[in-house]
Amino acid sequence: MFSKAITSLVVCLLATAGFAWLANKFISPAEATGSEQVEQASLLPSFRKESAPSAIKAVDAYPKLTFDAPVEYTYAQDGTNRVFVVEQAGRIRTFDNSANATSAPVYLDIRKKVAYGGEMGLLGLAFHPKFRENGYFYVNYTKSNPRETIVSRFKASSPSATSVDPATEVVLLRFNQPYSNHNGGKVLFGPDGYLYIATGDGGSGGDPQNNGQNRNSWLGKVLRIDVNGTEKGHYGIPADNPFAQDGNGRPEVFAYGLRNPWRISFDDRNRLWAGDVGQNEIEEIDIITKGGNYGWRIEEGREPYKEPDGKKPVDLIEPIWQYKHDNGNVSVTGGNVYRGSAVPSLKGKYIYADYASGRVWALDADGKRATNREIIPRAGSISAFGEDQKKELYLCDLAAGKILKLSSEL
Repeated sequence: MFSKAITSLVVCLLATAGFAWLANKFISPAEATGSEQVEQASLLPSFRKESAPSAIKAVDAYPKLTFDAPVEYTYAQDGTNRVFVVEQAGRIRTFDNSANATSAPVYLDIRKKVAYGGEMGLLGLAFHPKFRENGYFYVNYTKSNPRETIVSRFKASSPSATSVDPATEVVLLRFNQPYSNHNGGKVLFGPDGYLYIATGDGGSGGDPQNNGQNRNSWLGKVLRIDVNGTEKGHYGIPADNPFAQDGNGRPEVFAYGLRNPWRISFDDRNRLWAGDVGQNEIEEIDIITKGGNYGWRIEEGREPYKEPDGKKPVDLIEPIWQYKHDNGNVSVTGGNVYRGSAVPSLKGKYIYADYASGRVWALDADGKRATNREIIPRAGSISAFGEDQKKELYLCDLAAGKILKLSSEL
């Protein structure tokens, strides 16, 4: 999904999504406002209903700060006002959550460990729910020679530590990546206290190894592990994981049939949302459930993609929303259900973006009918969304190196 330069980014998107439009892609925060476009649908085909002026903007949250390819924004529940930004090359930076912040010191630097470029890099960060007691946090990154995904734990010397020693690393998971793209990336703790890990299908195009449908593969999945357990070395298996007892899949697997669920998030109803990046035609939004099969590579969204070798599964779960590769849209960035107060009209709606076109939408889905509203036409190269301590929503603009914040003129 990402790259060190515009040239490699173009190549990456062409390779992973089969799409050639990237003109006018890099947008400054000042341009990140405009008109709304509203679509309504059952959870089947959609149609455009109306457009209206929008008062919603994505503004530069920290005008005096710039980051190197930001891919994650979060906080530690450490009792402070500081926030953390992950840079794809392998650094985590931290600073006080203030528009007047002037510096963002390095909290962790593992650039020597990280294979960076294209969709590879330091891709995810999650703080342990008891970080104030144990100092633990977890990262997801790629390495080379051999090319692997690594999920590791690091330990801060104290909750208020300003930097962390890379030597505190403890590797929990490592598994091979056959290609350099579709690495997934997000790690987060669920309301159940378990760590969820999003993995892509291993890359190339079309999932040539059929990893998405292979329940014994790490790839094309959402994994769930117990970081407080020890039966797998430095983690355990939740007893109610779908394949923990029956041997019909890897015990870490929570859900499968995914192509590249780059960003996932929980809402206040404990629903797990995912934006799954598509192949040739479709980008999709899913609500991930335990044991669910989301169809890839049998289907791309709701459309047939490749006939299975055997009988087609009857229990494929369709996306709650999908959109086609048109008008510059090519690569979904999953977001969050809005829980802040700065933009009341977005409360309870799932906010997500397209990395290539820069569009940002608000999706309202009640299980029977969905309304999808374009709220910002060109926000930038949005690689991720994240929340601060007040649950306000922020956007990582990878190309501009900025952190944007949703706001309203009303």
